[in-house]
Amino acid sequence: MTYAGSQKGLSLFGWLLALALVAFAASTAMKVVPHYLDYMSMKKIISSVETDKTLEITTVSEFYNHVSKGMQVNSIRDLDLNKALSVTVENNRFLAHLKYEEREPLIQNIDLVMTFDHEFSVAKP
Repeated sequence: MTYAGSQKGLSLFGWLLALALVAFAASTAMKVVPHYLDYMSMKKIISSVETDKTLEITTVSEFYNHVSKGMQVNSIRDLDLNKALSVTVENNRFLAHLKYEEREPLIQNIDLVMTFDHEFSVAKP
């Protein structure tokens, strides 16, 4: 038989430690998740060149303009498109390479570094 005195739960220090861990995890997630959402949006914008048949994108400059407009619609402002995206045409396909790095300060001199790198082969319409 167990007694009620042996089932006290967490101490004050235990609660503070648990609260600190939850706050750290939430703070880190709030800094990381927006960058991943931007990356997913960028992938969708680039892939839409092939899937959206109403687009008439035939040149590299039109490709960049389409991606730039998609970035404006999705409020992606902190990404330099000319540095992050390189597009070439080969065998009637756009070869797009999306590669960039995001840094987010975490604690004093400790940064979170997220590297995004994806290659696309998009058919020209």
